[in-house]
Amino acid sequence: MTRRLMTFAVASLLLVSLCLTASTGTTAALKTPTAIGTGGAVATVDQDATEAGLSVLRAGGNAVDAAVAAAAALGVTEPYSAGIGGGGFFVYYDAATGKVSTLDGRETAPSGMEEDSFLDSGTGKPIPFKDAVNSGLSVGVPGTAATWDQALRSWGTRKLPEVLKPAIRLAAGGFTVDEEFHSQTRLNEDRFRQIKPTAELFLPGGKLPEVGSTFRNPALAKTYIALATEGVESAFYDGDISGDIVDAVRRPPMADGATWNFRPGSMSATDIRKYRVRAQEPTRISHGGLDVYGMAPSSSGGIAVGEALNILGHFDLKQEGPVGSLHRYLGASRLAFADRNRYVGDKPQDPVDRLLGPEVADSSACLVKSETAIAHPAAPIDLAKPPACRTQQAAPVDPYEGTSTTHLVTADKWGNVVSYTLTIEQTGGSAITVPGRGFLLNNELTDFDMEPITKGVYDPNLPAAGKRPRSSMSPTFVLSGGKPLLAVGSPGGATIITTVLQVLMNRLDLGMSLPEAVAAARLSQRNREATEAEPAFMNSPLRAALEAKGHKFVLPPGTFTEQPEIGAVAALEFLPDGMLQAAAEPVRRGGGSAGVVLPG
Repeated sequence: MTRRLMTFAVASLLLVSLCLTASTGTTAALKTPTAIGTGGAVATVDQDATEAGLSVLRAGGNAVDAAVAAAAALGVTEPYSAGIGGGGFFVYYDAATGKVSTLDGRETAPSGMEEDSFLDSGTGKPIPFKDAVNSGLSVGVPGTAATWDQALRSWGTRKLPEVLKPAIRLAAGGFTVDEEFHSQTRLNEDRFRQIKPTAELFLPGGKLPEVGSTFRNPALAKTYIALATEGVESAFYDGDISGDIVDAVRRPPMADGATWNFRPGSMSATDIRKYRVRAQEPTRISHGGLDVYGMAPSSSGGIAVGEALNILGHFDLKQEGPVGSLHRYLGASRLAFADRNRYVGDKPQDPVDRLLGPEVADSSACLVKSETAIAHPAAPIDLAKPPACRTQQAAPVDPYEGTSTTHLVTADKWGNVVSYTLTIEQTGGSAITVPGRGFLLNNELTDFDMEPITKGVYDPNLPAAGKRPRSSMSPTFVLSGGKPLLAVGSPGGATIITTVLQVLMNRLDLGMSLPEAVAAARLSQRNREATEAEPAFMNSPLRAALEAKGHKFVLPPGTFTEQPEIGAVAALEFLPDGMLQAAAEPVRRGGGSAGVVLPG
C-alpha cells in the first residue's frame, strides 16, 4: 500500500471514529465574556474555540498546546477570519526562563510577485481593489500550519495529533450556526457564489446556512487529520495539499455561470515548499515601570503601539481626565501611524530602535501637548535628525487594510502565556476555497502598497518576491518585574493597533479594570482627516468636548454587524491574589468567550 493510500485509510478510520463521538452540532453554554480562576485560562471570540483550548489545559497541556487547539477550532467556527489558508503572529512567554519569544507566521509573496504586480499594464494605475481581493493574485503562501508546528516543537508538551482532536471533532460533527456566521456568509454571498467549492461548502444546497442549524466541514476534518498523521511539512508544504493550493491559485475554480473575473496568481509548489516561519526578537519598551513586548516587522504592531505609548508616557493621563486623555491618545496614535506608514515594512529602511527611541517620543510629545488637535494627516518624522518639536506638516493617508482576523490568549498553571493573532485578511479572504480541503485562502498580499504612497519616496511596503506584506497585528505582553501582567490583542486590520493601544491606556494609565478597558467605547485615529468612533462615543458628551479641540469624528465602516464597531479583544491578566482573569468582548462580534480551568 502506498503512503498516500495508507494515510487515507488511517484518516478515514479516524474520521469515522470522531464522527461517532462528535455531537450533531454544538450546544455550548452561553458565552461568558469574563472569567476568574486558576489552573489556566483561555479567551477567544468563540465558545467552541475557548472550550477546545480549555480541554487541552485540563488534560495537562500547556499554554502553547491550548493556543494551537483553540486556533484550529477557530479555523472551523470562524473560517472567514482565520484558518490554515492564512498566517499570523505568535508571542510566547516562558515562565521557566522569563523570556518573551515571537514567531512571524505571516504569508509570503510568491517568487513571481513584482513591484508592479497590482498595477494595470495599460494604465499604470492600481487595479480596482475588489479585483485584487477576489483573485489568486492576492493569495500569499500560508504560514499558519507551519506556525502551529514550530510553536509545538519549540515550546509545546503535546503532539499535533492530540491538540487537533477538538477541532477535528468540531469539523466532523458540526457546530451550531449563530447570527455572526450567518451574517458574515450573507455579506459574502455574491462572491462566494462565483467559486464552485466555496459555494458548495458555505452555501449548502445553494442557500445561506440558517441560524440554529448545524454546519459541518468534513473536508476540513480530513485535512486536519492529514496534518496529524503525515505531519505539517509532509502534508501541507511538500505534499498533496500544496498542489491543491497551487491549482486553486493559478486556476481559480470558478462556478458554472460565474460572472466575476478572478485573476490567476503565480504561486508555485516551490514557493510553498520554501516557506519558513521566522523566529525573531520582540519589540520592547518601558511604560510606567512596566515592560511592553510586541511584534517586530513584518508586523508594524509592536512599533506603532510602542511609539504611541512612549509619547503618552510624557503625560499624566489619569490626572487629565477623560477628555484630556483621549485628546493625547488621538494625537499619539496619529503620529505613530505617520511614522509607521513611512518607515515600516518587511525590510524597514530604518532600525526599529530609532522609532522606539526617546528622541522620537520627545519630539512627538512636544506636538501632542498642544490643546488643539492635529487636524490633518501628519508628515512622518525625520529619523535622520528628529526635531526638538514636530511640526504639523500634511501628508498622504495610509492605504486600506482589511478588518477581519481573530485573536486568542492562553495561560497555563505553570505561568506560561500565549498571545496569538491569526488571519486570512478580508472577511472571507480571497473567497477561494481549496477544492476538497475545506479552507479558504487568504488575500493577504493586498496589504502591500500597490504603488508608493508618495511618488519618489522610498516605500518599504511595496510588493516583492518572498516578501511579507506589512501587518498591523499586535499580540502584546505587559510584564511587571519580569513576570506577566497582561496579554492582549485584537482583530481589525489597521484598527488593531489603536484597539490594543486604547485597551492598554485604559488599563495601565486610567486605572480601569481589564473588563472595563475592553468594553469601553473605541476611537481609531490612523493619521486620517477624521477619527473613526463607535456609536457609544458618538452619542456621549465627550464628542462635543473633543470637537471643540478640533477633532473630527465619523462612524467606522460597516462590516458584518448592524452596529458599527472597532476590534474584538481577547485578553487576560494575572491578578495580585494569584488568580487569572480572562476577558473577551461583552458585545462586539456577538460577544466573546473567556474561561478558566478552575473557576474561583
